[in-house]
Amino acid sequence: MIRIFSFCSVVVFLIHCSTSPTGRRQILLVKDAEMNEMGNTAFSELKTKTPTDSSTSANSYVNCIVSAELAVTSDTTGVESWEVVVFKDNTPNAFALPGGKIGVHTGMFAVAKNKDQLAAVIGHEIGHVIARHGNERVSQNQLAGGSVKILESLGKPTVAGALGMGAKFGILLPFSREHESEADLIGLELMAKSGFDPRESVTLWKNMSALGGSKPNELLSTHPSDATRMKNLNAAMANAIALFEAAKAEGKKPNCHL
Repeated sequence: MIRIFSFCSVVVFLIHCSTSPTGRRQILLVKDAEMNEMGNTAFSELKTKTPTDSSTSANSYVNCIVSAELAVTSDTTGVESWEVVVFKDNTPNAFALPGGKIGVHTGMFAVAKNKDQLAAVIGHEIGHVIARHGNERVSQNQLAGGSVKILESLGKPTVAGALGMGAKFGILLPFSREHESEADLIGLELMAKSGFDPRESVTLWKNMSALGGSKPNELLSTHPSDATRMKNLNAAMANAIALFEAAKAEGKKPNCHL
């Protein structure tokens, strides 16, 4: 057991050499090209199964915000062209996939009530892509799954099951919360640099919190609580406002309207 965990620790140490846009160290086992191909395939399949909103107003509005934020985005994942699709879905949600694929549900427009709030949402999704969060999740699952298989092969199914639960609640979920928090901060910077008011990111989460509904305890959730997100955003707000004021001084005033 000690040898197994020592070996796993050495492996993690050796591959733990990449850093995210915020300077956080990462475990990345998959090549960017492979992740991008997986993201492209998954997004193509999704578009065949989910109704999309083809209205000019919705698509022009979303793409106006995307274009403004991508203009200040530095991406090293090899995305050839970004694609954003508005899906007909009343849930207030958005998502990102490797390869520069972003989906925005029409239900998000009722919660992100202006261009600045939607810019916080889209900046967050861009953040997931450029920070390689999808790659991290795949890599973490590969490492966790490999450790469990080693124990099972040694005839330790009970220990393997305990390790599996430990990996879920000790590694995979916390990392996912860390991804969400990191994407919030990357999105905050992107929206500010592109001329959107960063203070509206906090208002967005007030709107989300006001929706109510049953939400899992933060410890058992893949997402930080609304209160935690607002606290983290406010902690980074002074720098974001400085970036916002600098962007305005440069004439960056995105004219995006629904």
